[in-house]
Amino acid sequence: MFISSAFAQTAPAAAAGGGDMMSSLTGMLPLVLMFVVLYFVMIRPQMKRQKEHRAMVEAIAKGDEVVVGGGMLGRVSRLSEQYLHVEIANGVEVQVQRSAVVQVLPRGTIK
Repeated sequence: MFISSAFAQTAPAAAAGGGDMMSSLTGMLPLVLMFVVLYFVMIRPQMKRQKEHRAMVEAIAKGDEVVVGGGMLGRVSRLSEQYLHVEIANGVEVQVQRSAVVQVLPRGTIK
């Protein structure tokens, strides 16, 4: 008995929907606004950082002082397309990927 009266109450309201196109656009508006905010708050700054890092890695030259991902400091002694040879102490040289470089330090930082 309760179920039939509940269906009877909701059926006319669903059939009376005249502005379906406008209501669907209004329903999607919060989703679109959330994506726009997400783009400007997260996606765009991340893309900018990636572009700056790529430019920094491409500009590395022999003799530059760098910080590698693990926090190791050293001076670039040799370069190849994908790898750098970083001298971390006198006579001690490690090979790292270019993308592992976190920062290029000003010359004279490492004594």
